[in-house]
Amino acid sequence: MNLLLLLDMVAAGRGDEVVVQSGDHRLTAAELLAAAWAGAEAAAGTSALAYVGTNGLALPIGLFAAAAAGVPFVPLNYRLTEDQLHDLLAPLGDTLVVADGEDQAAALAARGHRVLGAGEFVAAARGAGPAAGDVPAEGEAPAVLLYTSGTTAAPKAAVLRHRHLTSYVIGTVEFGGAGPDEAVLVSVPPYHVAGLANLLSNLYLGRRIVYLAQFDAPAWVESVRRESITNAMVVPTMLARICDVLDEDGEGLPSLRALSYGGARTPATVLQRVMALLPDVDLTNAYGLTETSSTIAVLGPEDHRAARDGDPDASARLSSAGQVLPTVEVEVRDPLGDAQPAGEPGEIWVRGEQVSGEYAGRDASLDDDGWFPTRDRGWVDAEGYLFIEGRSDDTIIRGGENIAPAEIEEVLLQHPAIAQVAVVGLPDDEWGQRIAAVVVLRPDTVLDADEVRDFARTSLRGSKTPDVVTFADALPFTETGKLLRRVVQADLAAAT
Repeated sequence: MNLLLLLDMVAAGRGDEVVVQSGDHRLTAAELLAAAWAGAEAAAGTSALAYVGTNGLALPIGLFAAAAAGVPFVPLNYRLTEDQLHDLLAPLGDTLVVADGEDQAAALAARGHRVLGAGEFVAAARGAGPAAGDVPAEGEAPAVLLYTSGTTAAPKAAVLRHRHLTSYVIGTVEFGGAGPDEAVLVSVPPYHVAGLANLLSNLYLGRRIVYLAQFDAPAWVESVRRESITNAMVVPTMLARICDVLDEDGEGLPSLRALSYGGARTPATVLQRVMALLPDVDLTNAYGLTETSSTIAVLGPEDHRAARDGDPDASARLSSAGQVLPTVEVEVRDPLGDAQPAGEPGEIWVRGEQVSGEYAGRDASLDDDGWFPTRDRGWVDAEGYLFIEGRSDDTIIRGGENIAPAEIEEVLLQHPAIAQVAVVGLPDDEWGQRIAAVVVLRPDTVLDADEVRDFARTSLRGSKTPDVVTFADALPFTETGKLLRRVVQADLAAAT
């Protein structure tokens, strides 16, 4: 099944309804379909359609135009330098680049790339006549090349084929199942899998999609109120900043019914703030990867409500990723590749129609039975809840003991003076690795290294207490809230 068929179905049933908007600009389903076919003409004869820009109408038009033209859509991080963008674009061949920054567009054109300004691309596509063309039936062709965040290595392009993305959408949402007043605010960046998943699933579900060009907490809150937003998805760093705004103005978000969060680990302190500030909002934690076409496990509203009501089991599961989708299989394996029983940690492997596990120019990462190694460590409890410890590469091995940095970080974040913390392993001649913690303090607070270690010992045994404690003004995160541990580790190693 091709992505364009999803839009074709929506246009057939809701042609005159507004499906996407950015600022004062809106597109009905019929207009979006027509724009996609017009955009396909601009992309004809190219090898890919790349997008370098923020959220806006060029994003959905570009995605579906690429599908109509039979080429992959490649959203790139607009914050990258000209050289970095060129290095990612060069292997793609004759690519049409749609860029919404004039300077960036000019720089890429000067490097020999075929470039259209986003405004020009949208205007030409919107000026087209009725949609004309046969919807491709092919589901095996690459639909999207999406670069991974590269938190532990250089970014690589995950290949998401049409069948992966359509399997995810059809398997997780009901066609036209949204109410007529439902609207979703999308503020995650377009080069993140959540941005594409939000577009496809909400379009198929029938919600009006409202784009916020770039996340800004006051603007996000104002947009929710102005547009009567009912649904939204954010990453943890966004969630914390939204809480700050709500704390300050005390007005709440009366239209908001459901808020999902994911993309990185959410500190318990942030989650507790959200539950207190938005007591009537249904909360959902979603866990997934670029290579799995987005979500594979969900901790739903009923779990959050039970935790709010004081259920101790539900409270403990707030730190989980929830239960695996029925369309996905999960297996936890030990270092020898054997499946682990419930409660035993190991590497998480997944299998399902939405799982790609393929990278451009590289061999597929699936085993012979179709299982994909996520490189995340965790375990599944007896009731089927998936708990994520962190990346396998992040695991600290101290004296033969495997230690998850997330466990230590979660404890330290309970300290009222600690705003952020990163725990990493450093080489040690005696123990193999020693534990190092980099701490960011809240404004107007004072804390020393011994006090940090003493606080850790109140909840953790001595072997998990940080050997090294340093302080920083900020930690390095990706725009989607993932901690860049390799940067923290390299900075610490260079300083010692």
